[in-house]
Amino acid sequence: MGLEGDYRVVDPQAFASCFAVSDLATASIGAVGASLNSLVGETRQMAVNQRLASLWFGTSIRPEGWDMPPIWDAVAGDYACKDGWIRLHTNLPHHRRAALGVLGVNAHRATVAEAVKGWSKAALEAKIIAKGGVAAAMRSAAEWRAHPQGQAVLAEPLITWDSPHNRPLWQAPPARPLQGLKVLDLTRVLAGPVATRTLAGFGADVLRIDPPDWDEANVVPDITLGKRCARLDLHEANDRKLFEALLKQADVFVHGYRPGALAGLGYGYAKRRALAPDALEVSLCAYGWSGPWARRRGFDSLVQMSSGIADAGMGWAARDVPVPLPVQALDHATGYLMAAAVLRMLAGNGYSRVRLSLARTAGLLMAHRQAEIGTLAKTPQATDFEPSLEKTPWGPAHRLRPPLQIDGIPMRWPRGASDLGSAAPKWLS
Repeated sequence: MGLEGDYRVVDPQAFASCFAVSDLATASIGAVGASLNSLVGETRQMAVNQRLASLWFGTSIRPEGWDMPPIWDAVAGDYACKDGWIRLHTNLPHHRRAALGVLGVNAHRATVAEAVKGWSKAALEAKIIAKGGVAAAMRSAAEWRAHPQGQAVLAEPLITWDSPHNRPLWQAPPARPLQGLKVLDLTRVLAGPVATRTLAGFGADVLRIDPPDWDEANVVPDITLGKRCARLDLHEANDRKLFEALLKQADVFVHGYRPGALAGLGYGYAKRRALAPDALEVSLCAYGWSGPWARRRGFDSLVQMSSGIADAGMGWAARDVPVPLPVQALDHATGYLMAAAVLRMLAGNGYSRVRLSLARTAGLLMAHRQAEIGTLAKTPQATDFEPSLEKTPWGPAHRLRPPLQIDGIPMRWPRGASDLGSAAPKWLS
């Protein structure tokens, strides 16, 4: 797929999909391994288990005696408009209120479906977004290539490197190459948390910061593996001081704020560089860093609708409804590429800032159709999991075995998943 990496692929099993999702999983995780080799300064044998890589693109945790909340809100999903399809993303309460307010209905799926029928998809998309919600009309790949935002994002590189900087090379024991690395994590579902979970798997001290009222219970047990999670209110003076102190000491700052959003909180790029001139920064957004939608909120499932993935899937599957990818592959692949980029910067590639987007990752995936029909089931088998139980605040759980194997550099998480707000906002050392 054009991603660097010299690795063996073992257990080559693939999901059934219009596009090469399992190849993307293998390549993006392989990029992490190649970047680790660059960081430790020697070439070690490595392998990516494609079956496990694919399964990690779903969920990595299997609860024992307790249940994860549903992934999707009851209203979220695809709806038929009078001229096509639209996807409503209503997992967050304020996004749900915005969509229901525009439609003028209550939170009953059949009522929502009936209301949507009277709208054109473009008009409803625009109205919901104007009200602070999130939605995406289904477009074909050709329509996306002709759209100003599609043209803008596809002209961007997959990974944008900027801010040339010669910081000291990171050095740590090769067996735990990120030991002592302070990673300040201001990311939400799902790509950013995947990136920082990956860094934690090689020894980084990842401190995630959330606002006082934020929750994403449907994914927290999956994506907080190896991290500590604290809360700060960046509208409060004392919490801002704490945040600035954390940023000053951070080696890496990872965030998923849309262009301009951090500046709106008083932490534009110049301010961040003044506080932490030697910190590396990696950021992501949904629809790209240029073009008319650069500030638009978005999620993996919405980008799939906008970019032509769901439409192509519908044709591939010979269905009359949108057919998305079998997993949230844009999120996961972007997350692993973010982690790989951090490792490259630590190894001294001459840059201190990197940016990625879900929409640009979509462009990479859409250039690679699935060559053969995959048969891998999304439900893991017992042998896919670690034999030992992981202790979590919700109860014991099994975790998938790591998909990346590098000689002498184990991918492991001594710290289990943790709940949001369960730790103090401070570094371990």
